[in-house]
Amino acid sequence: MAAPRALLRAGCPTRSGGGTLRSLSSRSNFGYRPNPIYDLNQSPGRARQRGLMASMASRFYDVEQLRDWIAHFWSWNLYRKNKVFSSALKYYSADVVVANFVLGQGGAVRFQDQEWILPQNMKRFFRNCPPLEKLSLEEVDASGCIINYYGLENLVLLSGLRSLRLCGCPYVDDWCLSHLYPLGSCLQELSLAGCPRVTERGLACLHHLGNLRRLDISNLPAVSNKGLTQILVEEMLPDCEVVGADYAEGLEPLSEGEREAEEEAAAGTTAGTIAGLLHP
Repeated sequence: MAAPRALLRAGCPTRSGGGTLRSLSSRSNFGYRPNPIYDLNQSPGRARQRGLMASMASRFYDVEQLRDWIAHFWSWNLYRKNKVFSSALKYYSADVVVANFVLGQGGAVRFQDQEWILPQNMKRFFRNCPPLEKLSLEEVDASGCIINYYGLENLVLLSGLRSLRLCGCPYVDDWCLSHLYPLGSCLQELSLAGCPRVTERGLACLHHLGNLRRLDISNLPAVSNKGLTQILVEEMLPDCEVVGADYAEGLEPLSEGEREAEEEAAAGTTAGTIAGLLHP
């Protein structure tokens, strides 16, 4: 009976020092008033510092998220401006569709026996669309446009394209040049001057362009040895005039000793040849 009595004493009100009744609930103040707020921070200054660091960390992730969103937006916008106009091919010829694409990019086009159409002449282009349906698009100047691999899928639809200028296009790379092989039977002039992403590997893909007559490879920063690259391209396309690079560019000059040795070897070869002719 000792345990039940102890429990009863614990649950029954008792007097302490002849005062008011006290119980377990009255000692804890539970249900009588709000619980007090305890400040567990020992140093308020350190708490403010942690709050500042937390705020900076949250701002940092906000900036990272904003940067990722901007990069995603630019990628989506680049794809949107380079999409293939397959639906428009049901109503217009490929030449008119490609001309609309190039003009929308800020480039210029020229149809057969016609003058150049500039981006500011879009109204004249749409007004003359019916007569242009019967003509082929011969020249495209997309210099400085944000055309990429997907945008070139529009250009390879042209069966009568003779000249293509891609000068200073920031997104034209080796993968883009490998996609130009459908133009091998018609393309005669190609300019890649100032394209920052074109390397020797991309120029090697131009061997499919058998009818090419002029190629401009000037100012290609990604090409390591420009003189040697021009020699290799000329051997790959013997009927094409390759301009824009010097043969000596990127080659180390000979020292005086090497130059003298080369001159002596050439003189000895010449003397031997003359002696062989005089005394067969």
